[in-house]
Amino acid sequence: MKIIDGKEISNQIKQEIKNEVDTIISKGVRPPHLAAVIVGEDGASLTYVGSKVRSCKQVGFESTLIKLDSSISEDKLIDQINLLNNDKEIDGFIAQLPLPNHINEERILMSIDPNKDVDGFHPTNFGKMALNMETFIPATPFGIMELLRRYEIETSGKHTVVIGRSHIVGRPISILMNSKGKAGDSTVTVVHSRTLNLESYTKNADIIVSALGIPEFVKSNMVKDGVVIIDVGITRVKDENSKKGYVIKGDVDFESVKSKASFITPVPGGVGPMTIAMLLKNTLLARERHRANS
Repeated sequence: MKIIDGKEISNQIKQEIKNEVDTIISKGVRPPHLAAVIVGEDGASLTYVGSKVRSCKQVGFESTLIKLDSSISEDKLIDQINLLNNDKEIDGFIAQLPLPNHINEERILMSIDPNKDVDGFHPTNFGKMALNMETFIPATPFGIMELLRRYEIETSGKHTVVIGRSHIVGRPISILMNSKGKAGDSTVTVVHSRTLNLESYTKNADIIVSALGIPEFVKSNMVKDGVVIIDVGITRVKDENSKKGYVIKGDVDFESVKSKASFITPVPGGVGPMTIAMLLKNTLLARERHRANS
């Protein structure tokens, strides 16, 4: 069993990005600029956005954090997004999810300029990804693909089972792993909450990507020997023995499954760190595109 160390790989990627940024700056050109819009005071979102801002500083990016009150109207939020769409100094930006209940997430995501949509959620970018065209790939699936490539995990001809069908992870990773190329060429089955006899699929999987959000859902009796486990789940579980009052759990029962796995991502420290690294990579791509078109 080999641990897939997302923290180590993400640090490698950040160093590669920093080297590129240093080259850009040495030519007298401004560095990439990432902006983040956050609405309200959701604790997890604030922590995550804070990590993105720190990572920008680490690689030499400029960053802008726009905090808006949770009572903001949908139209006012779109006005703010349009300002970012038209700001030539901003290469890419994200609207941090989740948004308050009174705001239509789909309308907000649709209002983002696809050329600045470094989260890769806009239908234009999602469609390009499905057609194997160069575009912004959603950061978490992008990170999974990079882990598979860098650990040289064989995917061609393998049976991959993706647990979960969200537009953020499940659907894009199923498309990417089914596409031609390195870390692709896999035969992919997507299972979800309505799948009957789900275990019959996971037991025959060479690779399992779980993005369900149910802690320790995947048990050892659900997988075969030699399986590759990519655990995308990240759930706070109450724990009175922890200083924070909670512990972070993945979708996979790590202790019981690790003895059967050939490769496995831990939680935390597996897929999570890759998400921010790949968001930075998308922002660097956005910067290069804007320079080419200016």
